[in-house]
Amino acid sequence: MNKPVFVKFGGPLERDAVRILRDIPEVTVQPTTPKGRAATVLQAGDVTCVVEVKAQRVANAATARQLAEYAKELPGDTHLIVVARTTTGDARQLLEEAGVGLFDTAGNMRVRLPGLFIWTEGRREAPRHPGGPDEPPVKLTGKAGIAAEALLMEPERDWKVRDLAERASVSTALAHRLLVRLERERLVEAKGAGPHRTRRVTNRTALLDLWAEEMRDRSVTEARAFRLARDPRGQAKTLSRFLVEANIDHAVTGAAGAALLAPFITAIPVVDVWVTETASLDEVMGDVGADRVHDGHNIVVRQLPGDAPLAFRQRVQEVWVANPFRLFYDLRQDPRRGREQADRLREEVIGF
Repeated sequence: MNKPVFVKFGGPLERDAVRILRDIPEVTVQPTTPKGRAATVLQAGDVTCVVEVKAQRVANAATARQLAEYAKELPGDTHLIVVARTTTGDARQLLEEAGVGLFDTAGNMRVRLPGLFIWTEGRREAPRHPGGPDEPPVKLTGKAGIAAEALLMEPERDWKVRDLAERASVSTALAHRLLVRLERERLVEAKGAGPHRTRRVTNRTALLDLWAEEMRDRSVTEARAFRLARDPRGQAKTLSRFLVEANIDHAVTGAAGAALLAPFITAIPVVDVWVTETASLDEVMGDVGADRVHDGHNIVVRQLPGDAPLAFRQRVQEVWVANPFRLFYDLRQDPRRGREQADRLREEVIGF
């Protein structure tokens, strides 16, 4: 509902939580000094619930995943409420699915408790980061996104900055900035000091959530084509073989790529392929014997500057396939049951 909802928080509250709540028009706060085991309560109308309030300046997908895990440890009669300056769409969805309440200063309110349902959509607001305007965080996209994929590929490895830079083919400066940001997000932990300092992923699930939330493909070039084939699975193998013969680096992705890893994917209406940015799309079509079309296509060929989609590609059943995390991301972008298939791939192939 989008009509004004008047909510009151009372009891012991952290200072940061009080400051945030006081910036939300429909919320009043009556903080008290903690005494003994005094409880924090949320009241709306005649309904009162015992809650624990966690304050965040910015709640992104990683933060939401960690808070959702924390909520599972609370006593059954206590409900977790997150109050934040800014929240992302993925964070709001994850918190909602976990049954965690949410209030932010953009006006988003999402609470589903016994006898109480509050739902308001807030205004759009550009997220801010705890580092402040003078310290913009490195986003997990582009080259930094490839470095994040490297971490996800080997989450139990102790990474030095130089090792990560070499594995992801990025600068040591970028690798360092990424690791510092992830350490701040509590997604990696550091050991040692100086040249012996290493970092290891501590929450791979939250890291994947954050990477999928921030990853963006910009300046994509795309061509749609039709090639007669008996079945899409055979189509993927044939296309990959032709591209190998033409010395064109590529990776099959989407449903066709995932089907090579996960048998649950049965419908493959279109074969999606990433090819290196140096290839001519017209020459690619000639090499695979396909005709460019506007409608009725069964092949989509894409390119991206920097060839990020080809990072960590793998050979599966004689087909070059995008790595599982890239497959997960590409499926999420597909309007044809993509989210559903991405979730299944995550559950059955990625495993976290």
